Amino acid sequence: MGNMKAGVVHAREDIRFEDIEKPVPGEGQVLIKVKYTGICGSDVPRVNADACHFFPNVLGHEFSGTVEETGKGVVSLKAGDRVAGVPLVPCMKCEDCQKGNYSLCKHYSFIGSREFGSFAEYVVVPEKNAVKFDDEVSFEQGAFFEPATVALHGLKRVPYEGGKTVAILGGGTIGMFVMQWAKIFGAAEAVVFDIEPSRLELGKRLGATAGINTLEKDFMDQAMELTEGRGFDYVFETAGNTITMKMAFELAANKANVCFVGTPTKDLSFSVKEWENMNRKEFTLTGSWMSYSAPFPGQEWKAVAHYFKTGDLKFDESFIYKKVPLAKIADAFEWYKTPGTVKGKILIDSEQSYETA
Repeated sequence: MGNMKAGVVHAREDIRFEDIEKPVPGEGQVLIKVKYTGICGSDVPRVNADACHFFPNVLGHEFSGTVEETGKGVVSLKAGDRVAGVPLVPCMKCEDCQKGNYSLCKHYSFIGSREFGSFAEYVVVPEKNAVKFDDEVSFEQGAFFEPATVALHGLKRVPYEGGKTVAILGGGTIGMFVMQWAKIFGAAEAVVFDIEPSRLELGKRLGATAGINTLEKDFMDQAMELTEGRGFDYVFETAGNTITMKMAFELAANKANVCFVGTPTKDLSFSVKEWENMNRKEFTLTGSWMSYSAPFPGQEWKAVAHYFKTGDLKFDESFIYKKVPLAKIADAFEWYKTPGTVKGKILIDSEQSYETA
């Protein structure tokens, strides 16, 4: 059996680097030697607040690594394959799963929250929860598959067509991926809205046709000028922020499609005038949750592997705030206690042993 190192959550604000039992792949499972895992926004309250499902627990669900060993019956993967982790484990039996709506499964498990995840040297996952990628794709990119698929799922939630105008509200990692997908699939205009000039610059570097700072008084005039006064055919809200969620209603063109990809953290109320935008413009509003479609895990995951390989989906080093050895995982979660400290994704490096940390 043997042991391995892992970052184990024992209680609120108590994550420890310690030895636990190394998992063994069962039938239909693969053992992955983890390289990188991104700390997701959802991991932070699981360590620093009360959102952890049970203790002790090993979190981590945005990961890349190499297949170390395959269980009985595994046919699509072999030892040495470079893979990205797919965290959702749907039941495959309920009505939603049978329709291919895996994100909506009510009886799911989730690697890195409901079962042990990748803040460890090794993790075991079902065969379909490891997506193979080519040598041209880095392990850093592999750890960004999950956010990149979340962004593409947002586009798939609307009847997206090329040649139209797209507004992306929020210039974080998900926003940057949404903008790039919009461009890959033919957007005439893909405009990023943010309050940080550096994010707007990054957007342009990655292919945005314009960036608008929403702190500027005339930002709405600037936006309308870009669309000849019509507003945007597609609006993707990626920040989960009250201000940008309301802004989406204002930026939408007549008959637009508006998709909320960001997860809200505060209650939201609209004035009658704000809400009436939806009636008067007859726009369609939808939400987007996770990143899966049939056949599992879905076209989203295949597309990320393909477009990272071709270079059409660009990866910028500024997406990564820091790489932290697994041994120092507790330090990484401490940084989140000071708002504004972490700008970008922290990648936990599971190949860094205790001695080199």
